[in-house]
Amino acid sequence: MSAPALDVAAWASPWRRHSPGDKVLLSLGLVISALVLPPWPASLLVTLVALGLMLGPGRTPAHLLRRAARGPAAFIVLGTVTIAITWRTDGFGPTVTDESLGNAAQTLAHAIAGTSSVMLLAATTPMTDLLAWARRRGVPEAVVDVAGLTYRLLFVLLESIGEVRAAQTARLGYTTRRATLRSATTLTAATLTRAFDRSRRLEAGLAGRGFEGVMRTLADQRPSSRTFVAATLAMLAAVSAISLALPW
Repeated sequence: MSAPALDVAAWASPWRRHSPGDKVLLSLGLVISALVLPPWPASLLVTLVALGLMLGPGRTPAHLLRRAARGPAAFIVLGTVTIAITWRTDGFGPTVTDESLGNAAQTLAHAIAGTSSVMLLAATTPMTDLLAWARRRGVPEAVVDVAGLTYRLLFVLLESIGEVRAAQTARLGYTTRRATLRSATTLTAATLTRAFDRSRRLEAGLAGRGFEGVMRTLADQRPSSRTFVAATLAMLAAVSAISLALPW
């Protein structure tokens, strides 16, 4: 199993040379714009800006973006459906009303815009850069270290899943529906067992090296760009002005 799609895109993105703080400002500004501005057309504008920056200057390959968006899209669709379907007030059973559809549409727009904004940061900034930036900005060491260990364990788990799945495939474990269900159950159990074993071995290894709660790593410090920050603020101002001037 390969690495996460957004992580692959982030390491290859030309925006990696920009300061993580500048990109956090851009992503956070888009998220706030999607939350506080009227949903129409602000959410649409934020989504278009985020996707345009990812596919344009960020040079995120479209196939990686589609692969990374499948998981969040599933959660968004499930959440929207539960909002659109309500229970009848005059009896039993589910129903769909104009009000529930309107609420579902607004939630869908906010969710897509916010997710696109966060994915813009994830697709252009490797996690190691974000962790180093967070440490320099005073985020508690324990939080940064836990995030870093979780990030590293993710790759270990992906490797384990790939190995088990390849062995199951070689043994015709996914040829029928019944075999697929049995293989998926075995894969889940094996992954959880390996994850627990890896975490215990990691804990023992850190204790053996005298780990005292701080795991220092080398990181390149990239200075903030005034041009990038100015362009970000101008873009956010433009999105706000258009959204307030053209409420749908």
